[in-house]
Amino acid sequence: MFRIKICGITTPTDGHLVDQAGADAIGLNFYPDSPRYVTPSRAELIVRELPDDLCRVGLFVNAEVEVVLDAADRLRLDMIQLHGDESPEYFAQLQQRRVIAGRRCPDGFGSLRTFLEACRSLDSLPEAVLIDGYRRGHYGGTGQTADWQAVSTLESQLGEVRLILAGGLVPENVSEAIRRVRPDAVDTASGVERSPGVKDPERLHAFVAAARAAFSESSSRGAPSD
Repeated sequence: MFRIKICGITTPTDGHLVDQAGADAIGLNFYPDSPRYVTPSRAELIVRELPDDLCRVGLFVNAEVEVVLDAADRLRLDMIQLHGDESPEYFAQLQQRRVIAGRRCPDGFGSLRTFLEACRSLDSLPEAVLIDGYRRGHYGGTGQTADWQAVSTLESQLGEVRLILAGGLVPENVSEAIRRVRPDAVDTASGVERSPGVKDPERLHAFVAAARAAFSESSSRGAPSD
């Protein structure tokens, strides 16, 4: 799986910037209410000239399963990120796909535990859980930082499911986040932007370099350092 993902790519230029910076994955946002929304046709222009080894992740929020599958096949998405209120039964309809479950947990992680238990009973566990910052009425992309201390305790709940940390990650704090949480991967959108949906080349390169260095110094999912 990828380690560094840059989400909310809206132009071919920014897609190339992600590749040149050395990130592992791009995120294409198909949620119409997001300022980073792209249509499948626009997404095709973005991915057309990107190398095959750059992981393509499509983000969906409460979309019809048929819509998700159509976009995944049309764009040859490597992974599907479900970032809304999708149920375990919804995940069961995507059993043959690599799926990321995006979760915002304002009241602790009890609901995440229940969700994963239900997915396990349906043989539909996601490949990874992405923990995002929480802001009421929003489905992510707000720049709110997740509770790193709480997230760092999730290993026993996740089992074989990998952990992706998102929410408020920027070049200035991603190294500390990786050191404290020990995630399998990190994800940012607003943290490397000039404005919503427009990436800043310098911040993008700085984020990838800082994350890459931090991952090389820290073994994934180990006990956080003091």
